[in-house]
Amino acid sequence: MRKIHRQLCFLASLVLVIHAGPIAQPADKDEATAEHYLKSFYNLTDVTNVKTAFRQGSSLTEKMKEMQIFFGLKITGTLDKETMEVMKKPRCGVPDVAEYSTFGGRPKWQTNKLTYRIENYTPDMSVAEVEDSIKRALQVWADVTPLRFTRIYSGIADIMISFGSKYHGDAYPFDGPRGTLAHAFAPSPGIGGDAHFDDDEFFTFRSSRGFVLFLVAAHEFGHSLGLSHSNVPGALMFPTYSFTDPDRFSLPSDDIRGIQSLYGPNSDRTPIQPDPKLPTPCDPNLILDAVTTLRGETMFFKDSFFWRSSPSRRVSQLQIKSFWSNAPDNIDAAYENPGQDKVFFFKGRQVWAFNGINIEPGYPKTLSRFGLPSFIKKISAAVHDKISGKTLLFVDRMYYSFDERAKKMDTGYPIRVEKGFPGMTGEVTAAHLSKGYIYLYSGTKVFEFSSNSKRLLRVLKNNYFLPC
Repeated sequence: MRKIHRQLCFLASLVLVIHAGPIAQPADKDEATAEHYLKSFYNLTDVTNVKTAFRQGSSLTEKMKEMQIFFGLKITGTLDKETMEVMKKPRCGVPDVAEYSTFGGRPKWQTNKLTYRIENYTPDMSVAEVEDSIKRALQVWADVTPLRFTRIYSGIADIMISFGSKYHGDAYPFDGPRGTLAHAFAPSPGIGGDAHFDDDEFFTFRSSRGFVLFLVAAHEFGHSLGLSHSNVPGALMFPTYSFTDPDRFSLPSDDIRGIQSLYGPNSDRTPIQPDPKLPTPCDPNLILDAVTTLRGETMFFKDSFFWRSSPSRRVSQLQIKSFWSNAPDNIDAAYENPGQDKVFFFKGRQVWAFNGINIEPGYPKTLSRFGLPSFIKKISAAVHDKISGKTLLFVDRMYYSFDERAKKMDTGYPIRVEKGFPGMTGEVTAAHLSKGYIYLYSGTKVFEFSSNSKRLLRVLKNNYFLPC
């Protein structure tokens, strides 16, 4: 039974609502919710006294951090408001994993020819709509692999598909409306591969007023084929439901890499390239577009990609739009304002602001938001100092200082970079601040300065922070 439980996955309707502000003293039921959540999804062992654990920190604190890292929350180890809101949302029933992943042991089908059977139907949609949704959801995976799916109308298929509510024939009852949408089992004999959909939910063919069956089914069939969850927002296998026009759906590159790691590519078609040419972090000629911190991680941007790095996570390379769907590629600059819990991206005369992965209302805005002169067409780098509240905006060999608290440009600027940062040579192409040091990038060099004295300490290689 434990093995089956590890393989089971419930797709959840989870909306990441990002707010700042800790809860000083969580209510008893919130503490109980958090304990249950971490036991269910992050292997938290029994906690004798939950209140003591929350106050003093323990394995519970470490598990809380794991959860916050996965969802891209502030890594506090405490039960803050943002974390609690995520925990209270319905979600998947198996432990969370990083990037695309397969279930433990990498279970997969030993044949590329699989059968499926629709045992019953939801009353929310017509029979034809259900059948079309299921067929297209399976085709999502057939398009990029050698897998082929044949429908049968009686007997036992590899993938048995059914709609049910509450206790519906397995050991994992559904929980009513707007809870878990569906669950599926990884490849194995018996129940393996089967997908069950909660009939207490309202499924639709295309409308955003309800849950699009095609999207839910495509996610579940990923589990039926051996994929577990991805922590890449925007991936089909991310453990959240988000509406996408099914007529415009395209399988994200993270999911393509995942399923092809099990079954290989589709040799009957022109190979689908998950990504354009990837920039190489160890290229000695690499010139980064931008660098910024974000909630304890550091992001390094190049073209349409970025590398994310933190002490608790191996460096991974992702597409910008797989993480921030509203962000532009080939950005000019970026910086984080931790006090506002926002990250800002610059491209040309425009600036985008994001809270986590969500774009802030009213953005993108123009550079005039910072009080920059109208003749400036782009900035080349930006960095924010949370202690002083100043954001430095670099334009080639000059830079401006914007007071975030007063919302105005400081007087006496711009000044030459060499004057403010003695020893700096060349144009600033990227910048970030870390542990009391400001790093200014100029081409393939990185100049390390004390953030207080602005004294030059070291000149580093461009890939100093990247895995080489």
